[in-house]
Amino acid sequence: MKPSSPGARRWRNAGLGLALLLILLAGSAWWWLQAPLPLAADSVEVSIEPGTPPRDIAQAWVDAGVQTSPLLLYEWFRWSGQARRIRAGSYEIDRNVSPRQLLQKLVRGDETLAAARLIDGWTFRQVRAELARSEGLKPSTAVLSDAAVMAALGAPGVAPEGRFYPDTYTYSKGSSDVAVLRRAYRAMQQRLDAAWARRSPDTPLHNADEALTLASIIEKETGSPGDRGKVAGVFVNRLRIGMPLQTDPAVIYGLGERFDGNLRKRDLLADTPYNTYSRSGLPPTPIAMPGKASLEAAVRPEPTKALYFVARGDGSSEFSDNLAAHNRAVNQYQRGK
Repeated sequence: MKPSSPGARRWRNAGLGLALLLILLAGSAWWWLQAPLPLAADSVEVSIEPGTPPRDIAQAWVDAGVQTSPLLLYEWFRWSGQARRIRAGSYEIDRNVSPRQLLQKLVRGDETLAAARLIDGWTFRQVRAELARSEGLKPSTAVLSDAAVMAALGAPGVAPEGRFYPDTYTYSKGSSDVAVLRRAYRAMQQRLDAAWARRSPDTPLHNADEALTLASIIEKETGSPGDRGKVAGVFVNRLRIGMPLQTDPAVIYGLGERFDGNLRKRDLLADTPYNTYSRSGLPPTPIAMPGKASLEAAVRPEPTKALYFVARGDGSSEFSDNLAAHNRAVNQYQRGK
């Protein structure tokens, strides 16, 4: 058998060397894809805006604290064939995440979410304060007036009080507070429209906005959920006969920051648009955010002949059909007589 020439041996050795090199490179790549990415901190966060190129996304992770080559990370995105499927959003990874898992997270849109909770009975001022202190939420409305906020939501000229549905709203970190407010505004519109569509045929309310205002008063006046329908019945009865609602929460709302925790006789005598002692009918706007139960009670109150109620001191109320019975209840529960 003729021995191979030195040139053939060199080509064969070179081929073996190249094959080994490719195997080593493939093994290194496989190891890199499976191994946890080194981080500068225990966790790293990145917000990706819509339309961000994959190369910039890779660079953003490195800038945020992923200690690897941005080119290597970009080439992995590109080589995988999924670079264009990466979704915008806010993401967070810890020290256990590999390049493969990172890409899966970005393609799934597995965002890091935070939450803001808006509570039944809150005023718009309280809503704005809650959003201002919510983690990772851009305070886009911080420099805007209430009127400007409503204009930004596409509702210019609409008073903001009571227009947002109390609920827990999740959002991706880096989102704007405008986005949360828009969701809460739309949620209230949907809940209000649904409630108004189920209203009692004999309601004295003229439109959904009046239902929202009444619901806000019911929300603030109800200490016990079981009394909500009857509280609504009292106010509806008063509206039917033109009797002032005489509800302290509306007066307190009208006082605004002047209210120091004590409602005085002079406050009840001072005529303002929200003084339901000096003026009959509903106040000009809601006074707080009503929840679903209060919305339902406003449009479908519990049938009752009662015109008065007073707090018993345990969260519930005592209802009376006439003033004499009401005065006796006040003496019993408020004055201890």
